[in-house]
Amino acid sequence: MADTGKSPPELIDEKIQALGDWRGEMLSRLRGLIKQALPDVVEEWKWRGVPVWYHDGMICTGETYKKAVKMTFAKGASLEDPSGLFNASLEGNTRRAIDFHEGDTINESALTALIQSAARLNASKRK
Repeated sequence: MADTGKSPPELIDEKIQALGDWRGEMLSRLRGLIKQALPDVVEEWKWRGVPVWYHDGMICTGETYKKAVKMTFAKGASLEDPSGLFNASLEGNTRRAIDFHEGDTINESALTALIQSAARLNASKRK
């Protein structure tokens, strides 16, 4: 991707605006929850337009598709998921994902706990 001179947060803002439908709203809500759960999270822009959040390593991505917004946790297979949020990419040994569809509600407390758990896992691997 050509260097636009824009920061990753600016590019994510633009993507949310450009979607202009429920996917933009969902991505914006997920982003807000990530930033609320981890106030010092670092936002990056990767792979031709995918928002990625880092905290002592990659936490998750926010991919948008025609019928879903996919939140993929880099080390999701190593995370406890007592609320059963993971509903995609369940067959792998590393990643796990949550697909959100139009009209879905977000279990904010469970998702916040999962995000914070991912950050703790990353921090424990750095020691």
